[in-house]
Amino acid sequence: MKIKELLENKTYPGRGILVGKYDNYAVFAYFIMGRSENSRNRIFMSKDDIVFTKAYDESKVKDPSLIIYNAVRTIDDKVIVTNGDQTDTIYDYLKDGKTFLEALDTREYEPDSPNFTPRISSLLFLDDYRYDIGVLKKINDECARYYYHYKAITNKGHFVSTYVDDGNPLPSFDGEPIEIDVDLDIQEYTELIWNSLNYDNKISLCVRYINLDDYSYQQIIKNKNGD
Repeated sequence: MKIKELLENKTYPGRGILVGKYDNYAVFAYFIMGRSENSRNRIFMSKDDIVFTKAYDESKVKDPSLIIYNAVRTIDDKVIVTNGDQTDTIYDYLKDGKTFLEALDTREYEPDSPNFTPRISSLLFLDDYRYDIGVLKKINDECARYYYHYKAITNKGHFVSTYVDDGNPLPSFDGEPIEIDVDLDIQEYTELIWNSLNYDNKISLCVRYINLDDYSYQQIIKNKNGD
């Protein structure tokens, strides 16, 4: 499936992660959206290999929990991309020689009733490139845990989002990660994703293409606030 076809008719898929491969590049894209003033008051920023959310206007922050976090971190030959502070949980577990699954087994969906937003996470293994995706979501009164393992295929990837689309309460992402074509260079692919997201609700997007020979990378961040 083309990413444009997936996103262009959705009002509110929430936060989304795409992981894949383009030519000799490991690829990830992560976007955030928002409906409330508190959620929309954010930008992506980058320092070293870390990408994090930050309030655009500090004076308007009402509740930083669940909206301010490290979204991307790197450890050795691995890259973590998630939609919340489980990024740091995964980093700490990997640092201690433990695994992606062990880290996520200590976490649950977000406590934001009535939506109970899923925690979506990915881990890229750049050596012998492959990637894992985890989805933690509320089903009945339990936390259901879904883990997927993929060997990277050139010009293909997989996508998960927090929600199917808009609603009240918001309907959680359902089913397996969606296979997506990753067939454009970073400039073209970033613009395609950004322009496919609902204009009113999109906030920020980060796209990174990592050279699998030396792990150098190109990265583009787009923020609606300040553009």
